[in-house]
Amino acid sequence: MGNEPISGSDGAVSRRHVLLGTAGAGLTGLSGCLVRGQDSGLEGQIRIDGSNTLLPNSAAVAEQFNWENNRVRIPVRGSGTGAGFQKFCNGETEVQDASREIKSDEETWCAENGVEWMELEVVRDGIALYKNPANDWCECLTVDQLTELWQSGSTVETWSDLDDEWPDEELSLYGRDSASGTFDYFTEAIAGESGSIRSDYSGTPDTNVIVRGVRGNQYATGFGGAGYYYENEDDLELIAVDNGDGCVYPTPETIEEGEYQPLSRPMYIYVRLDALESEAYREFLRYYLDVTQETARGVGFYAVSDETIARQRERLEDAIAEYA
Repeated sequence: MGNEPISGSDGAVSRRHVLLGTAGAGLTGLSGCLVRGQDSGLEGQIRIDGSNTLLPNSAAVAEQFNWENNRVRIPVRGSGTGAGFQKFCNGETEVQDASREIKSDEETWCAENGVEWMELEVVRDGIALYKNPANDWCECLTVDQLTELWQSGSTVETWSDLDDEWPDEELSLYGRDSASGTFDYFTEAIAGESGSIRSDYSGTPDTNVIVRGVRGNQYATGFGGAGYYYENEDDLELIAVDNGDGCVYPTPETIEEGEYQPLSRPMYIYVRLDALESEAYREFLRYYLDVTQETARGVGFYAVSDETIARQRERLEDAIAEYA
């Protein structure tokens, strides 16, 4: 692979496009296969898996770190938050990308396998509602309408079931599958219970499949990470969300300032504490916190606050002092 870090006038779009394309091709990340870059003397392997949504940010961080430390291999995969926690709690990975907090059964699993961990908040994201550009009737949905549409046992079949002035045409629904942290967060925020969702939607672990589904059907809608919309603006439009204070679109400002509710969320990396014995691992985690605000915006995510980063750095240094 041996290319220099991605740059150019396209900014976030060009970088995210390459990162998502690499992930979709099933490669093991953008790191670990560079033949150029700097030899810092650090070496080792850091395996990252988990959230498909967070993958582009972790891949961007790994790419930049690897350019400065080209003897450290960092394979990055995005098998989904749930599937990633299975590997993490089995000790198969050192870093777990997560688009939700760890669940109690996953905590138990890690404990049973002797895996101690720490959670670090690294970016913010919004779950966007996509629509086909030919949809000129639905500009905004209330949270009550979203609940009516997506809840388990929903009887909504056509757009006119949501609003009698809208087309009497059958809805086609797309979203993330149950292995996804995006699925967990969306269902809890909209239906009030994680995993509660109608059974007749098309679920997938790959947000690009959702994009293609909505792009190909005038009467389709779906949910996924907001950053994917900004990579596909020619093929998709957004539906705003009204949480009682008016219609709000997911933008960098509304997400970073917490105005886009209830579908704004923090995203995390979970790190194995025993791996802190490795100098390469310690330096990678420090580097992640140093650059994640930049990389997040560069791949279509949203930055956490300076105060949040400062808290994560302090927690990481405390853990390094204890476990290294």
